[in-house]
Amino acid sequence: MRNFIITLVLALTSHVFYAQGAFDKYDGQDDVTSVIVNKKMFDLMSKVKVDASDKETQQYLNLIKKLDNLKVFTTQSSKIEADMKLTADKYIKTSGLEELMRVNDGGRNVKIYVKSGASDTQIKELFMFIGAAKNEDTVLLSLTGNFDLNEISVLTDKMKLPGGSDLKKASKGKK
Repeated sequence: MRNFIITLVLALTSHVFYAQGAFDKYDGQDDVTSVIVNKKMFDLMSKVKVDASDKETQQYLNLIKKLDNLKVFTTQSSKIEADMKLTADKYIKTSGLEELMRVNDGGRNVKIYVKSGASDTQIKELFMFIGAAKNEDTVLLSLTGNFDLNEISVLTDKMKLPGGSDLKKASKGKK
């Protein structure tokens, strides 16, 4: 029994570390643009003073208090795109994500997955992969925290995230 518990703990621990580092290999690569925002930065951003009448900015600040990590990797390299796709597919299969939305439009493939929280609209992780059409960026995005899917449009507007319009559609679809 003890061996079973140790094995279970090790398996769960390695899964958590894999989630944190699954895409870190793209950070610092020449043909990859990466944006990584950690919990500390979200905490600092949430402390900005705003006019109480500015409801949209107030919603944004309330949302970023709930976020832990944002990782966005983009590339136009077909070699890196192929590797990103394999890594994303493996991550989707092993991380317990459920498909929220899939769009295929003119060679552009968008896949949005979530790991749900306590309720249907509570999200622990939002994962998006956009396989690029010709002359467009491939985008891999991971957002973790404990937030409501309906709040995402505020984030995509303020941070100008790639795939933001697709995320808005997804958040409207899951209300």
